[in-house]
Amino acid sequence: MSTSSGSGAAWGDPSVGAIMGERRQLINLAYRMLGSLTEAEDVVQETYARWYAMSARQREGIESSGGWLTTVASRICLDLLGSARARRERYVGEWVPEPLPERTEWISGRTGAGGADPADRVTLDESINMAFLVVLESMTPAERVAFILHDVFRYSFAEVAEIVGRTPVACRQLASSARRRVRASRAPAAPVARQAGLVKEFKQAWEAKDIEALIGLLDPDVTVTSDSGGLVEAVLRPIVGREQVARYAADLAGRVSDLTFLERTVNGRPGLVAQRDGVVVTVLAIHVEGDRITHIWAVRNPDKLRLWGV
Repeated sequence: MSTSSGSGAAWGDPSVGAIMGERRQLINLAYRMLGSLTEAEDVVQETYARWYAMSARQREGIESSGGWLTTVASRICLDLLGSARARRERYVGEWVPEPLPERTEWISGRTGAGGADPADRVTLDESINMAFLVVLESMTPAERVAFILHDVFRYSFAEVAEIVGRTPVACRQLASSARRRVRASRAPAAPVARQAGLVKEFKQAWEAKDIEALIGLLDPDVTVTSDSGGLVEAVLRPIVGREQVARYAADLAGRVSDLTFLERTVNGRPGLVAQRDGVVVTVLAIHVEGDRITHIWAVRNPDKLRLWGV
């Protein structure tokens, strides 16, 4: 691997500082590949464990420490994605990617290496929104890894091929297939100010238990997907249709009166956070198209909310 990531790790025998300077890059990469910051942190820990398990002579023989770390982390992610389907089947209820609070640590990343198809690039900000992460879940492991490495982190197909163990042509085909999935699901995003306005209106209508107002804010085919992992109470199947969603929201507001709703950024987009006694119990990622809310992902699994209490 001849190319290091954006932090420019030293060659030969890099310092601990240079090696650990790759951590943010690796977290960025692994989170997008896995949809879980918890798993991403485990991947990075394992990657560093493998680095330091080598002898000093072996490490000195590595041309680029950043490239080596990225390759190992990507391959670990690829292996994890291969077993993810079975793990999802055992998961209680729907599985939703782990929501991220507004922290630039997980948004910044590699901006260097060039390559073909600049019009097909996905920005780092766009690649953490919940709708995008959900589309990634529909891809095969190889498609997802090739697409994220090339279209998001801008590795050339030659570099991607070296990482995933396939030919550059095969990697180009994988990324192209993944790109078609993204394009098929992508609709023009509403301006952020409009998104925030709709989220505020939705919050107010929800708190007022105003069914008619809620219906007016929701797309006819709006879908609510809840993720509890079976650890707390939640609907186990998606709720579809604006009347059904509006009535469910109003009923929930009537039954649970001790929640405080806050407007917060969730995965780079306006969303809501529900607190009980100052503790975050639900994070709502909200997708807006035009003047309507089209999807709400309600993450209630406490294992996925650990970052929201700090």
